[in-house]
Amino acid sequence: MAGGSTKVVIAALIGNGLIAVTKFGAAFYTGSSAMMSEAIHSVVDTGNQGLILYGLKKAKKPADETHPFGYGMELYFWTFVVAILIFAVGAGVSLYEGIQKIIHPHPIGNAYINYIVLGAAMVFEAFAWFFAFKEFKSRKGHLSYVSAIRQSKDPALFTVLFEDTAAMLGLIIAFIGIALGQYFGMPVMDGVASVAIGVILAVVAAMLAYECKGLLVGESARRPVVRGIRVIAEAHDGVKAVNELLTMHLGPEDILVNLSLDFADGISSEDVEAAISDLEAEIKDSYLEVKRIFIEVQSLKGHRAALDSGAKANT
Repeated sequence: MAGGSTKVVIAALIGNGLIAVTKFGAAFYTGSSAMMSEAIHSVVDTGNQGLILYGLKKAKKPADETHPFGYGMELYFWTFVVAILIFAVGAGVSLYEGIQKIIHPHPIGNAYINYIVLGAAMVFEAFAWFFAFKEFKSRKGHLSYVSAIRQSKDPALFTVLFEDTAAMLGLIIAFIGIALGQYFGMPVMDGVASVAIGVILAVVAAMLAYECKGLLVGESARRPVVRGIRVIAEAHDGVKAVNELLTMHLGPEDILVNLSLDFADGISSEDVEAAISDLEAEIKDSYLEVKRIFIEVQSLKGHRAALDSGAKANT
């Protein structure tokens, strides 16, 4: 899983880096505001992919005394930073460039260069987008695309997919804006295209920030995983009831599980210890992403009393 995400990010980084250099050359030569916005967009995307790669590397650090649960959430943090950069730099500069061009319109020189660069960029971006989409599709299973994004715990993958989708839309808008401005003799259309690109980037940044926020504050495992763990626990010999089952993603492939179990009356402490060991092994064998399991032995009555006591203390 992680290897697939890394390959997607590296492919996007190389593609966007090369595209950015080409776009800047075309923007300076022709004076196109939309092309400048696209060049800045590609630079931001390249930097973002670098940050995601850094997050992926940091997330692999083993647990230590100061971070006993590991560094998996590093990826969530750096992806959130990416969302901020897209909004602040990508959208902000594109909107500024577009507004300036609308206020002070000027004709684009040698527009054919922009068409060539935009056409080539579309080919490269389409390749990167297809690579990310193919990886995402292979993981989504039976879920719809929207549900898969909402439930995804791997921000590296859906961030690249969002960025590449925004990049393709931006290229199309830039192409149309430059073409309309040239055909109708209205250079202001170049600025309008730049503003539209800025709006797209702002929307994408907001969506990314929203998805990453949920992961940063702690999201549970997907429902099928939670249901499966509950079924395993309830079916285990000696378990009378599952009082509570809590899960949290500490990384895309790192789930923390907390279980409160009520064991059958009269069972010996040795049998409880053996049951806990067997149950932990069975859950980890069934769900490889479960890395840590904490099991609390407590009667159902005692568990409810503890919950009631906690609720009263918070009121």
